[in-house]
Amino acid sequence: MKRLIGLDIGTTALKAAVFDTSGKLLAVSTQEYALLTPQVNYVEETGEVYWNALKNAVKDLNEKYPFDREDEAALAISAQGETLFFLDEKGKLLRNAIVWMDNRAQEEARQLKEKFGDETCYKVTGQVSFEPCWPASKILWVKNHEPEVFQKTRKFLLIEDYFIYRLTGLYATEGSLVCSSTYWDIREKRYWKEMLDYIGISESQLAPVYESGEAVGTIKKETAEELGLPVNLTVCTGALDQAAGAIGAGNCREGFFSETIGAALAICAPVSRPVWDPNRKMPLHYFAVADTYMIHTFTNGGMTLRWFRDKFCPVEMQAQKLGIEDAYNMISKEAGQIPPGSDGLIMLPHLAGSNAPDVNARAKGVWFGFTLQHTRAHFMRSVMESLGYIVKRNIDSLADMGIQVKEIRSLGGGSKSQIWNQIKADICQIPLETVTSVEAASLGAAILAGKGTGVFEDIYQAVESMVDIKRRTEPDPENAEIYQQGYQMYQKLFRDLEGCFEESV
Repeated sequence: MKRLIGLDIGTTALKAAVFDTSGKLLAVSTQEYALLTPQVNYVEETGEVYWNALKNAVKDLNEKYPFDREDEAALAISAQGETLFFLDEKGKLLRNAIVWMDNRAQEEARQLKEKFGDETCYKVTGQVSFEPCWPASKILWVKNHEPEVFQKTRKFLLIEDYFIYRLTGLYATEGSLVCSSTYWDIREKRYWKEMLDYIGISESQLAPVYESGEAVGTIKKETAEELGLPVNLTVCTGALDQAAGAIGAGNCREGFFSETIGAALAICAPVSRPVWDPNRKMPLHYFAVADTYMIHTFTNGGMTLRWFRDKFCPVEMQAQKLGIEDAYNMISKEAGQIPPGSDGLIMLPHLAGSNAPDVNARAKGVWFGFTLQHTRAHFMRSVMESLGYIVKRNIDSLADMGIQVKEIRSLGGGSKSQIWNQIKADICQIPLETVTSVEAASLGAAILAGKGTGVFEDIYQAVESMVDIKRRTEPDPENAEIYQQGYQMYQKLFRDLEGCFEESV
C-alpha cells in the first residue's frame, strides 16, 4: 500500500491529506465552502458543494504529489456528525443536506422527549437528551413539513455514508458516526426499532453498520477517472471527526484524554466499556476501535481567544497581515509575562452558552476580579486559563464516573502555544503531550484506512507506526495551589451566576 488518504469533512471546509505508512504527510489540500442559511435556525448545504470540494482537493493533491493511476491506495473519512442526506431510489439527492447545527426541528425534538423521555434517550443512544440537531428529529421534521420528500426518500445517509456511496456505489456507515443519530442502540449495536417505527422509516432505508477501519469496496472506475484517483483505491469506513482526531493523536486506550481547542473545545476519553454518567451530563459515544466507547463533549473554545484577538488586538492582527508574526503567537508571548492565576482575574468563557458537563444555554461570558493593577495581558492569560479550567472540569467529571485520566493529548490550534500547554498541564496537574502531525483528524482517518486494508493488524499497531510525539509538558507542582484556588472560584462563579444568566437577555 503506497498511500493512505484521510478526508476530513468539516463544517466549512474539506481537507484531504495523503500520508505514507510511517505517518509522514506527503501532501494536503483544504477547500472551503459557505453554508446556506435561508432563515433563522436553518443550516443547509448542497451535495455538489461537498463533492466539488473533494474534486478540487484531489486536483490540488495531484499537483503537489501526483497519483499514479495504478497506485495501490486506501481512503477513509473523518466526518462531521449529524449532517443528513436524502436520496431517492436512483441515489439522487432530493433536497439539500441538513447540516448538523441546523436547529429547525425543535417541535420534533419535543415530541421525541414526550414519547420516549430523555432518560431513555441516554440509556439507549448515549445522548443525554433529544435535541433538534439529531438526525431522528430532522427526519421527523421532513416527514411533517416536506412529506413529498419523505415519501420519495429511499436512503437517509450521514455525510460519511454519502461519500462512501458516491465513491463506491455501496452503502455503509459506522458506529462512531451513527451513535448520535438517536436511532441507533449503542448497547446492542443495532438500529433502535421503536424509534424507527415512530419516525416512520425502516432499517432498509439506512446504511448497514460497520466497525471503523473496515474495507467497504473499491472506488468505481468512472469515479476514479472523474476525481483523478487511483483505480485500485480501497474505500474504508472512517469515524466521527473527534474520534478520528483522537486516533490521530494516539489517544486510543482508556486512561488517555484528548482535547482540541479550535472553534470549539472538544474532549474525547476512550473507555473499554459503556460508562453512564449518574448525573446524565456526559454523553457516551461509540469509538473508532471495535467494542470500545468514548466520552465526548464540546463547548466554546478557541472561539473565545479569536474573539479577544478580533476585538482587542488590532496591532497584532496588522502585524500578521504584514507577515511580521502570527497574532496568536504575539498574544501567547504577552500572556506568558503574567504570573499563573492572572493575579486573581477569573474568566467564564461562555460567549455562546455552556455545554457538558455544565449545560446552560443562557450562560454568558464574565470577567471577575480585575483591579487597577490588571493589564490587557492579564485578560489574555485569563482567557487561556478559563479554557484550562473547562478541561479540568471535564476531567473531574470523568473521575466522578470512575474514569481516571493519566495523560492529556492536545490538538488543534491551541496546542501550538507552549505557554497554553503549560497552563493546561499545571491546572490539571497531568502531563500533556502534543503530536507531530498538525492534521490529526486526517491522520486518524488514514490510520483507519491502513487498518482496513491490512497494512496494520489493528489500530494500536497503526498508531505506534504513524503517530509521533512532538513534545511532552510536565505539570509544575508549584503552580498547583494557585490554580486550584482559581478553579474553585471558576466553579463558584458559574454556580452563583446561574440566576443572573436566567435573567439576562
